[in-house]
Amino acid sequence: MKELDLGNSDFKSVIENDYYFVDKSMFVSEVIKTQNQVILLPRPRRFGKTLNLSMLQYYFDINQADQANLFEGLNVWASEDGVRDRYAKYPVIFISFKDAKDDHWNGCLELIIEEIVDLYRKHKYLLDHGILDESEQMDYMNIIHKKAQSSTYKRSLKKLSEFLFRFYQQKVVILVDEYDTPIQSGYNRYYDEAISFMRNLLSGAFKDNKYLYKGVITGILKVSKESIFSGLNNIGVFSILDEEFSDQFGFSDHEVRDILKDFNVSDDYEKVKQWYNGYKFGSATDIYNPWSILNFVVKHKGGFKPFWINTSSEDLLRGSLKEHDADYLREQLQQLINGERIEKTIDENFVFPDLETDKELLWSLFAFSGYLTIDQKVGITSYRLKIPNYEVKYNFKSIIIKWLSGDMKIRKTLLEETTRHLTNNEIVKFEKGFRQIIGDTFSYFDTKAEPENVYQAYVLGLLAVIGDDYIIRSNRESGEGRYDILLIPHDRTKYGIVIEIKQISREKNETDESFSKKLALKIEEAKKQIEQNQYYMELIDCKVEKIIQLPIVFVGKVPYITPPWVG
Repeated sequence: MKELDLGNSDFKSVIENDYYFVDKSMFVSEVIKTQNQVILLPRPRRFGKTLNLSMLQYYFDINQADQANLFEGLNVWASEDGVRDRYAKYPVIFISFKDAKDDHWNGCLELIIEEIVDLYRKHKYLLDHGILDESEQMDYMNIIHKKAQSSTYKRSLKKLSEFLFRFYQQKVVILVDEYDTPIQSGYNRYYDEAISFMRNLLSGAFKDNKYLYKGVITGILKVSKESIFSGLNNIGVFSILDEEFSDQFGFSDHEVRDILKDFNVSDDYEKVKQWYNGYKFGSATDIYNPWSILNFVVKHKGGFKPFWINTSSEDLLRGSLKEHDADYLREQLQQLINGERIEKTIDENFVFPDLETDKELLWSLFAFSGYLTIDQKVGITSYRLKIPNYEVKYNFKSIIIKWLSGDMKIRKTLLEETTRHLTNNEIVKFEKGFRQIIGDTFSYFDTKAEPENVYQAYVLGLLAVIGDDYIIRSNRESGEGRYDILLIPHDRTKYGIVIEIKQISREKNETDESFSKKLALKIEEAKKQIEQNQYYMELIDCKVEKIIQLPIVFVGKVPYITPPWVG
């Protein structure tokens, strides 16, 4: 059985060392056949972008003519329509910005320059053949020694393509990996500087470059044309929403079955599908996260784990959860974690600063970064979204727990104890813990909001702790009306819970006796509403026999579940 070289994105190394390789070589053919001179391919991180670009590099590289054995036996080698004629025909520029991220622009720029310097060093032979004039040689050496002016670095890709054309008398292929890493890193810190530099660098390389045969760019997002691809009329953008290249990133169900068989873990197929399947790119369904699959087969003795995470998207989500007006976001996340779908507009032209004024852009970010996937297209730009698999659901719940325990200072043990009291029908203990949680977190929310919204925020914490054991729903029809919260146990022998939320206020000079009576009546009203409207019918339909009918009455910031003593 072949071994996996986990994390190796160098195509030549993988093939020459006979490591396990999933044949995505028809990606080369699709690049050649597409009518666009420049191709932008946004995909989530760890979905095979770098390995695919590396494969393009070795296929096109004019210096690899004696390396045809790398492709013999792969699907692309049997291609017709002139694909083989393109083998080893072009000089190639390959540059990656995947590591160009820093807390400050100067640090990020230094990392970008390092990549450009390495690229120029690789082609230093160009200095020895008299194809560069004196000023060009000076610029070349200044780049290598990191003494060049900013404008020289910005023109560096275009100038190198010109030098390579002179030397080889052949147009150039330019491959740019993870172009948007500096831009995402700079969000809220040095976004404008990153956009400005990358715009000049990439437009120089790809706009009206007469020395260019093909350009391929990868990243996670399509940063708006107005921001970075302005005037680049020869670019084709093929995102997760498009048919083109839809099966070239990530693993298909057939490919995963073969992998599991080859590594003798086929018995785990159904659970693998639950954990790592579920993505949809274009019309290609049942796409698996390749990073997670490969990690699982290497480490399968350790069981199923969340191997994948998208750090930049997680940071944005945590930041959004902290905001006072995020009740709607938390409610939508609750629906997604419960396996429901939400309908959203997906904007392919992403502009990070717009997140400040348009929170709906978060859903586009989540879709393109792999936290959500398309369930169905419902309009020209409207899509039904869902969480693709259990791995991502686990990550969502982890983010919420970190938010509650970190940003909101709620002890995870308090959440666990409180929810355990609820699901065990220990209502007095639950009320005590719930009151403490609400008291600790209320300041994070808009105090003018309805208490139901505050409770929704708490339910997210509840979900993060017991979400594997319960389906948690809100504001749905059941019986003769709409319940507020419903907890349906997967184990039908456990308690099902239906919750009705009410609100009253205490008058300034109201006596304790008067207030207690009013509160007791409101609690009783909530109980009657549950019973009269039969909000528990969905639980009965699900064959749940033990049902807790739970009223919660908010008085300002304090929730009451059991009525106070009334004399």
